[in-house]
Amino acid sequence: MPESKLQNGRTKSIRVWCDGCYDMVHFGHANSLRQAKALGDYLIVGVHTDEEITKHKGPPVFNQEERYKMVRGIKWVDEVVEGAPYVTTLETLDKYDCDFCCHGDDITMTADGVDTYHLVKAAGRYREVQRTAGVSTTDLVGRMLLLTRNHFRQGEREYEVEKEHSSTMGQDSLARSPWTGCSQFLPTTQKIIQFSDGKPPKPTDKVVYVAGAFDLFHVGHLDFLEKAKQQGDYLIVGLHTDPVVNRYKGSNYPIMNLHERVLSVLACKYVSEVVIGAPYTVTKDLMEHFNIDMVVHGCTPVMNDVDGRDPFAYPKQVKKFITVDSGSDMTTEKIVDRIIRNRLEFEARNFKKEKKELELIKFLEKDKVNGDLINVGN
Repeated sequence: MPESKLQNGRTKSIRVWCDGCYDMVHFGHANSLRQAKALGDYLIVGVHTDEEITKHKGPPVFNQEERYKMVRGIKWVDEVVEGAPYVTTLETLDKYDCDFCCHGDDITMTADGVDTYHLVKAAGRYREVQRTAGVSTTDLVGRMLLLTRNHFRQGEREYEVEKEHSSTMGQDSLARSPWTGCSQFLPTTQKIIQFSDGKPPKPTDKVVYVAGAFDLFHVGHLDFLEKAKQQGDYLIVGLHTDPVVNRYKGSNYPIMNLHERVLSVLACKYVSEVVIGAPYTVTKDLMEHFNIDMVVHGCTPVMNDVDGRDPFAYPKQVKKFITVDSGSDMTTEKIVDRIIRNRLEFEARNFKKEKKELELIKFLEKDKVNGDLINVGN
């Protein structure tokens, strides 16, 4: 466990500060927070207000209350600070007794093009972790703006995101920012292991099972999983494959592929385990295999399986099925509707963000060339 030494020989826990927009909180955000937590003992996450984000980047998809709740739901987060300043200062670190600030290896800037971490970097109180390639909020917004029937290719290329996007969405393969451009997400067993607790249920645990798409993981999912976890001790989430989700949600879904959805769900603090590619029908074999005591479903309509049967017929038969009301009316479709209704604003946001990043890349490349020339001259 990382620790810092005090003069009298005692040890002090290391407190780490992270901040950001955390819009449409996805597994890329979760992975950066996982890495940040590994650098210390206690992780505090500052989340910016809607007003600050709109000023510097453009309108967020999730409002600030939704973003606060989503970040609190990530398993590596110990504390959330609401309304954190957009530019990270030494005063902020000191106020929360944090040793240093941690951020991904991409660059975030103010509306004026200033690095938001320049103050903590100059003071030597900045650490960097690796950004998760293949996902960004900009990319996810782009996917929703360009929903098509071949959004996900089926068959042997089932998990490839369709990339034939307009360059105005920052998806032009000839000129795009490496930070927000769409790239292939490459899942590995190591990544899943890093996200998983790896703890099996104890013999005395009451095992609860839920299943679904959990696409674009949002506050509705979070509220439902919290209620489901309250029904027992160990929560298993079954995730349906992309073709199955496509069948019951419609041709444009899922927005995120199976591997992306696995990591999003695993990052939730209420989730103990995930079944990757779970069958649509909850069978006797599945329940016995995982020693499931209770199957929980939300208050949403259930489509019959391809054979016309109720997918929850068996757990209902053995009286191990209940429905719970999450108390939230948020759905994946509502998020997509927000994007579509405000298409022009979000298109402008994506274009503006990538334009700033590309300009910075050119500046850094020019600065590097000039530095190399100076070194050669010396």
